[in-house]
Order: sequence, then C-alpha cells, then structure tokens
Amino acid sequence: MSIKKSHALLAIVASLWMFSSCIPHKEILYFQDHDQRAGYSNPFGETETITEKYILQANDALIIRVNTANPKLSEFFNMGGTNQNTAAVSQSPLYTYPLDDSLYIDFPFVGRIKLDSCTRQIATSRIIEALQPYVSDAQVTVRLSNPSFVALGETSTRGRIPMGREQITIFEAIALAGDVRPYGKRREVRIVRPTTEGTQSYFVDLTDKNLVDSDFYYIYPNDIIYIRPMKAKAWGIGESFSFGIVSSVLAMYLALNAILK
Repeated sequence: MSIKKSHALLAIVASLWMFSSCIPHKEILYFQDHDQRAGYSNPFGETETITEKYILQANDALIIRVNTANPKLSEFFNMGGTNQNTAAVSQSPLYTYPLDDSLYIDFPFVGRIKLDSCTRQIATSRIIEALQPYVSDAQVTVRLSNPSFVALGETSTRGRIPMGREQITIFEAIALAGDVRPYGKRREVRIVRPTTEGTQSYFVDLTDKNLVDSDFYYIYPNDIIYIRPMKAKAWGIGESFSFGIVSSVLAMYLALNAILK
C-alpha cells in the first residue's frame, strides 16, 4: 500500500472516530436559552399551581396520624393500621392504610372511608369529617408512605426509585436516577402519568430553561420517565467506544484493496 493511500486511510479512520464518538454540546447542556433561536416557540405554559396536584390512586399507602386533646383517644385512633411503619413521627408507632381498588381505606372504629378523587389535602378533610361523630377536635396528618417514580432507558439507575415526598422536580428525579447517560436524548424525555381518568403521556425538553416555569417541571408518584437513546447508541456506539465500527471499516477497506490489486 502506498504512503498516499495509507494517509488517506488514516484520515478516514480519524474522521469516523471523531464523528461517532463526539456528541454536540447543545445536546447535553441543561437550562439553555432557546428563546433566541429562529422559529422557536415556547412549548411550556406558565405554572398554575405546584402543590396538591397528585390524586390518590389504588394501592397507594397512607400514613395517617390523629391528634386530640385526649391522649387515650389519640392513641386509640393511631393503632389500627394494617402494616406497622417504624419511621414514626414522635415516638409512637405509625401504621399504613392501603387504598383498595375502590379507593377506600379501612380506618379503626370509623370503618371504610372513600377517598376517590382526593388530593392529600382533600383526603385529610374527609377523614376529619368521618371522625366528627366520635371526636370534635381531631387534628389529622396524612402523607404517602411510599412515593416513588419509575426511570427507564438511558439513566444510570433504572427501575422504581423512592421520591422522599409527594412532589419533586423533573431535575430532582433525573438526579435521583443518576443523571442521563451521555447517549440519552435530553430533548425528548417522555413522561407517562397514570391518572384516575386514564394514562397521560407527554414530552419535555431538559435543555430548555423555560421548562422551569411550567407545570411540566414537576413529577408525581407513579410517573414513568423514559429517556430514549440517540441513534448513535443504536449503531453500537456507546459510552465505552471500542473502535468496533472503525475496525470493521478498516478490515473491509483492506479486503477490497487486496481484491482490487
């Protein structure tokens, strides 16, 4: 093989490596200002409200604590759940109350309480109302015992991930999942949200700073976050680029060169 051909071959190999192993900077930067881009239109509306949007669903488990002026009565209402939870507020044991398929909880002495179409705040009011015949000064605290979301695709951690509270931002969720891997599409992150009216699905662009001021900035329990891989990943070009494709091209070139000679 002549020196000229060798140089040309090396140039081809170098070009293939550069184009296949580099990702454009704009594809991986968060909070970019897209407003100055030609033809850009903000796809995100303004935030309406950021709290109390999650509607309780079947199989959610609630931690419910009742406080009254009568310590004995308080103790009675705080000891009837189905599953003991040792992560207690104060020193008393707490119990979880699962919602069945019909969105009822079975509360001690009171019986079944229906919590359909309830946010946590509305559920608190319904429980206080159900307690009225037995205690008039009840102070009720309700919270989810198991808030979590699911991460799929190009994240470092996949599967069901605990949230710690009922509402977090999309970037908090991405951080909990170990961030988006280099070949994940940050511009087309799919959010699948189960609701009482059916499943909703939409896309968000993590590189767009306007996301921060919108309702899409938040995720809720049971949301599914799916990060699609870039096409480079489908071609076998991953984070640990191994020159596999380049080696194949080189071998093909040498074989064709030998045949032609």
